[in-house]
Formats: sequence, C-alpha cells, structure tokens
Amino acid sequence: MFDLRRSNVQQSATTGTWVPRSPSLPGYHDSVTAQYVSNDPPTSGYPLRPGASPGAIRAALLSEQDRAEFDTDYELALADARRSLDLACLFETLEQWRRIAVLHSDPQNFRRVARRTAELLTGQPIPGDEPLTVTRAKAGL
Repeated sequence: MFDLRRSNVQQSATTGTWVPRSPSLPGYHDSVTAQYVSNDPPTSGYPLRPGASPGAIRAALLSEQDRAEFDTDYELALADARRSLDLACLFETLEQWRRIAVLHSDPQNFRRVARRTAELLTGQPIPGDEPLTVTRAKAGL
C-alpha cells in the first residue's frame, strides 16, 4: 500500500488538496518570498512599477555616470547571485535602482530633491543656477 506520509506530496491544511511536500534541504524555507515578478513586462503603462526590467530602470537614469554605476552594481549583483544561488541581492539592487530611476523620471522634481538635500546637509542655500552635478555632489546623490 502506498503511504502518502512518506511521499513527496502532502495535504494542504487550508484547502485540503494535495500539494508537493517541501524538500528537506538545508537552508530551504517553507515561506520563500521574492520582491520581483517574473511576468512579462507590461506593453503599456508606467514602466518603472515594482518589478521593472533592468532595461527600463537603466533607460530612466539621467546621466551616463548614473547608467555606468547601475551597470556596475547590476553586474556585481548578477555575479553574487550566480555564486550564491540566491537572488535576494539582485532583487535588492534592482529595487534600489528602480527607486532612483523613479526620482530621475521627473527631472525637475529630482532637481528640487537634490537642492533640498544639499541645503540640509550643508546648511547653506543652493544657488538656483548651480549645475545639477555640483548640487548632487553636495547632496551625496
């Protein structure tokens, strides 16, 4: 007779249906979560919603320097994911850069944020005609 208690399925406590049993592997957790979605990106709508593609994130960045920093961080996160077989670092990197890209997607608002941050950090007003690169350096952005 087949014993379900020793098989690779178990009965769900909530639905009563039979579902695959969680493997008994070191480091395996029953409640695995992910921050990124695996669905195809939407063909319309806002491209920087959570789960945005690396390409959409990169395209929204304001400067070549930002894109170069993104490329470096993304490559490091990919290498870490390959080595550790854990995507958490990659997802965290993409989410961090997605938030930066959201700020960059409205350049005038980003300029205001940079100016206000620089003023708070330096304790001095920032001239309205100061180049954004200088203001960003003062703000640490």
